[in-house]
Amino acid sequence: MPLAIELVIILAIAAATAGLANRFALSAPLLLTAFGLVLSFVPGMPTLPLEPDVVLEGLLPPLLYATAVRTPWVDLRRNKRSIGLLSVGLVLVTAFAVAIVVQMVLPEVPFAIALALGAVVAPPDAVAASAVARRVSMPRRVVTLLEGESLLNDATALVTLRTAIAAISGSVGVLSTGADFVWAVAGGVLTGWLLAQLVTFARHKVEDPVLDTSISLLVPFIAYLAAEEIHGSGVIAVVVAGLMLGHRSIDSQSAMSRVTERVIWRTVQFLLESAVFLLIGLQLQDLVSDAIEDESTPNLDVLLLSGAVLLTVIVVRGLWVFPSAYLPRLLVPAIRRHEPRQPAAGVALVGWAGMRGVVTLAAALTIPEDVPGRPALVVAAFSVVAGTLLIQGTTLPWLVRRLRVVGPDPAQDALQEALLQQQAAQAGLDRLGSAKRENDAADVVATLESWGERVANAAWERLGSTDAQRETPASTFHRLRVEMLEAEREIVATVRSDGSVPHDLVERVLERIDQEEAMLDGFSTGSGPSAAERSSNLTTPRPGACEHLQDRPLTRAPASRPDACPECLKLGEHSWVHLRMCLDCGHVGCCDSSPNRHADAHWRESGHPVMRSIELGESWRWCFEDAELG
Repeated sequence: MPLAIELVIILAIAAATAGLANRFALSAPLLLTAFGLVLSFVPGMPTLPLEPDVVLEGLLPPLLYATAVRTPWVDLRRNKRSIGLLSVGLVLVTAFAVAIVVQMVLPEVPFAIALALGAVVAPPDAVAASAVARRVSMPRRVVTLLEGESLLNDATALVTLRTAIAAISGSVGVLSTGADFVWAVAGGVLTGWLLAQLVTFARHKVEDPVLDTSISLLVPFIAYLAAEEIHGSGVIAVVVAGLMLGHRSIDSQSAMSRVTERVIWRTVQFLLESAVFLLIGLQLQDLVSDAIEDESTPNLDVLLLSGAVLLTVIVVRGLWVFPSAYLPRLLVPAIRRHEPRQPAAGVALVGWAGMRGVVTLAAALTIPEDVPGRPALVVAAFSVVAGTLLIQGTTLPWLVRRLRVVGPDPAQDALQEALLQQQAAQAGLDRLGSAKRENDAADVVATLESWGERVANAAWERLGSTDAQRETPASTFHRLRVEMLEAEREIVATVRSDGSVPHDLVERVLERIDQEEAMLDGFSTGSGPSAAERSSNLTTPRPGACEHLQDRPLTRAPASRPDACPECLKLGEHSWVHLRMCLDCGHVGCCDSSPNRHADAHWRESGHPVMRSIELGESWRWCFEDAELG
């Protein structure tokens, strides 16, 4: 069968299976891997063997970049110690632990070969971690640790593998090993940093979204190949470039370029992730056949080796995460003073979420062909990939429920989104007030002011909607404007069909209509929870609080501007320090640290006992009546 047809079949099956998983809220990586395992035994099914160069140079760079470019640099920097202990310390410990276990099971295997297998199976996969984490409601810090670890640990593993393979031929020493490791890291960081500088400069000169997106698609491959050419880590180069360009995108790219790039990379990530996990499963038949035909290692030893290595990587990770999370706090007082203690449940999730992926399998295939027992080593690596995906991946949602781990609070997220949107909209209105000229048309200025207020109000309407049958003003605006755009699109489509207007002009008008409709998504409630479900999220009581805290919602829409104390404004003052909101009526007032203390005065006048902070990043509530925090 021609290669092109095989590729089309693989991509079609992968996309359809991933779509089926999303439709029924299943884990796409697990379903794709399991489906690939079954398909590998279907006669005539194309397997497309995973060539190491294709995976490491063709698939890994764009997958890493797609994750890195949307990973917040601030969160990585905040958790740099924990991520470093996982991506460097745990990888090295796992590699040596597996090497010891391999020599216990197969004493005739040299230590260098055993270490090569350890380096192969040590790193959890960036694709597997982010794909599974997105399907499970885990705390944001846990997701940040998993994605940060999986972005950086491949570099540690591949450098260790490179060293082990060199040691197999006896051409490496301790000193050169350390130097190679340091240069791999430094070379990767330097390459990624230089490329990010060049791309940032180019983007300031480029306004065409197509050209900008084309540059973005080239970045991961240039970063990887350039770093590898100087014997640096291509993985680190891709990650550094992705993190820097993602962090700088607001300043260096146009809005349309960011929208276009976001859609393109989501598509690339979806197709490659789906194909990768399907291909992992499809390798089973060939790997098992090679292991059976290899007479250097008995089949029973292959099974024993596979089980022992799988158990080792799971156990070592579980034993590592708790000391690495708590020992630094015990040994370093500064850490204890400045960093909150990590919940044990979150640490347990990090310990269990160690799914391996395509990098492990591709790295296993780089072990030289003449290494004794190579088929058994590759099968052991595949067993770790399949075992961690099917064991840890399938039980991770159960563990989340069992540990009663709470993911991001929908009520708090909704409030923070509304507050941020309000601040952004108010900044726009303030800029409009200073930028408008005396001869500007009054109706144009009024329309812009109305638009800014409508954008801000839309977030609060979604937050405060409790009646599933009642349509908010923002939703009404969305519905009616979309109807108008549909009518516009129908007319343009008719003109395009009869050919009376040049095609490029028609496409320009259609693009403008499509862009406006996409922009209007911010005014709709979207495909998320219904109004009744959102209301339930906002009013779910928290156990252990006083009756006033339990009876009040977690948040509500404010009765006035959330970024100002209206009573202070009436007095002609801007003296508030922080703002508080009454959870009975939405009154916004200044805190007790402010001179006028209007929030406290509102409680005394109205008898409404519960308020909450309405500052960005804060979620606490306070009962004046019982002096209790909740």
